[in-house]
Amino acid sequence: MPPRHLADLDPEARRAAVKELGLPEFRAKQLSTHYFGRLVRDVAEMTDLPAAARERIGADLLPHLLTPVRELACDNGATRKALWRLHDNALVESVLMGYPDRITACVSSQAGCGMACPFCATGQAGLTRNLSTAEIVDQVVYLAGVAASGAVAGSPPRLSRVVFMGMGEPLANYPRVIAAIRRLTAPAPDGLGLSQRHVTVSTVGLVPAMRKLADEDLSVTLALSLHAPDDDLRDELVPVNQRWKVAEVLDAAWDYAARTGRRVSIEYAMIRDVNDQPWRADLLGRLLAGKLAHVNLIPLNPTPGSRWDASPKPVEREFVRRLRAAGVSTTVRDTRGQEIDGACGQLAASVVDGAEAR
Repeated sequence: MPPRHLADLDPEARRAAVKELGLPEFRAKQLSTHYFGRLVRDVAEMTDLPAAARERIGADLLPHLLTPVRELACDNGATRKALWRLHDNALVESVLMGYPDRITACVSSQAGCGMACPFCATGQAGLTRNLSTAEIVDQVVYLAGVAASGAVAGSPPRLSRVVFMGMGEPLANYPRVIAAIRRLTAPAPDGLGLSQRHVTVSTVGLVPAMRKLADEDLSVTLALSLHAPDDDLRDELVPVNQRWKVAEVLDAAWDYAARTGRRVSIEYAMIRDVNDQPWRADLLGRLLAGKLAHVNLIPLNPTPGSRWDASPKPVEREFVRRLRAAGVSTTVRDTRGQEIDGACGQLAASVVDGAEAR
């Protein structure tokens, strides 16, 4: 794992850490104010700290965790993808998406992913390792700084939402993801001050972790990547379904909704001639009718070598019609970032021709 970082520590641990460095406790609040409040990630820019102590503080509490390899933009600059190299040369990606009323950061919780969903580029790459709490948080702080710089034209200058929908299965890196959420939602300067209700945690359906999340006293949105309403197909599309079947996964989702009062987002990638049949729409409607749930249909994004394609628009519209007829709230996700392989299921963190940062 990477070296210790300020974002790995809660406020009490930060105070203890600065005391270990021979510094007064108030320096911990100073560091937190710089990092979380002013989005300053480089100790050299923290000029109100003693010059003689900065190098020591940087090495012990603010080491560089993410080295930029490449940044790409599309949608007239409203979608921006960053590729990072970590201390052990592992690669991860994160995406910033600007809208007229908000800016959202899509962050990675693992380098790669071990869930092996065959239609997802990240899943096909396999798992390298879990990210540390600070490696997750540092993605958000960097992207919040991009937003604050005004680089995303036509959007507010403040990052307001975070979705754990980048690389990895968040609930497979449970303790670090939960710690990251607590840093992101703690009031400044202890954290970034985001609303818990504006944080979304995605999962393919790790039932024990879903039930554990319901006990955390958090108000985050749970997004369940379902992709098929029947076990036969979901066993293929989401291999973890061979361990926890559709009924068990949905039962854990409804328990989360009951415990938190939060509507569960059901993610469903629309794959041509695979999971888009009218009878599957009807079955999904019966499973979700009357539940605190919203269906987020995702037109399948192309990935290299995939044998699958997105459903035709008429098929997609009929799927939506049938779900709504069953009384299920349904929308189709706005496809963003396809040109830069930054859309859902496309993050693969590949470096082409040894591309350097630019």
